[in-house]
Amino acid sequence: MRAPVLITDPADPRVEDFRDLKAGDRPAGRERGTGPVIVEGVPAVQRLLASPYRVRAVFGVPGRVAVLGLPDEVPAYEADKWVLSEVIGFRLTRGVVASADRRPPADLDALLAGPEPAAPRRLAVLEALNDAENLGSIARSAVALGVDGLLLDPRCADPLYRRSVRVSMGHVLSLPFAVLPEWPAGLERLHDAGYLTVALTPAPDAVDLVDVDPRAHRRTAVLLGAEGPGLTSEAQRAARVRARIPMRAGVDSLGVAAAAAVAFAALRSG
Repeated sequence: MRAPVLITDPADPRVEDFRDLKAGDRPAGRERGTGPVIVEGVPAVQRLLASPYRVRAVFGVPGRVAVLGLPDEVPAYEADKWVLSEVIGFRLTRGVVASADRRPPADLDALLAGPEPAAPRRLAVLEALNDAENLGSIARSAVALGVDGLLLDPRCADPLYRRSVRVSMGHVLSLPFAVLPEWPAGLERLHDAGYLTVALTPAPDAVDLVDVDPRAHRRTAVLLGAEGPGLTSEAQRAARVRARIPMRAGVDSLGVAAAAAVAFAALRSG
């Protein structure tokens, strides 16, 4: 790779993608689903380089950019930690940050169909999950535990927000996602594609999650609601199965990211 260009002026327009990143995390910073994808840390940037997203630029402290082995066509910049902090608006402990062009959501029909023949495909379906960090954590667990994609209702957070990408450790960049515009009526499209929809709920009348045998179903989709309220009653009624995670007495529920990981592991077929 070529030697990174040294940035000494925080106002240098070549690092504009990285300016005041915290402002981009606030609703007033920019519209949902716009602006470059921001990726932090060497491992996450390495995953970006292996993903289908086109890298726009990489910016970091001396030494961190060089270890990435960037191709020559990727603009690379470095600065001391004070200039870097002034540009991005906070102290970056991970030492390097990258920007990439956004990609549109996957085609819903293509995501539902998936490759054939294949091992049973599994999806995570999220309703009103508007916390970017929870979404990032779910994406990381999804990749680790064999979930093949995310379906989002129209109220979900942007999976490509900086905080979502950061918490996912960049794994969200390898996970296709699509939006299910009609909610929850659109779940019928999953049923038509052969998915068993499993709505996760702590309700005592739900079946035990361990009784849902993933080997008996070619495809499974796990429905998860927002932290606190959980899935709406409408979404639960639209699903084929309502399932609960068995827990010790006195504990009524788990956080949505933890519950997602448990469900993904429980429904992972051999």
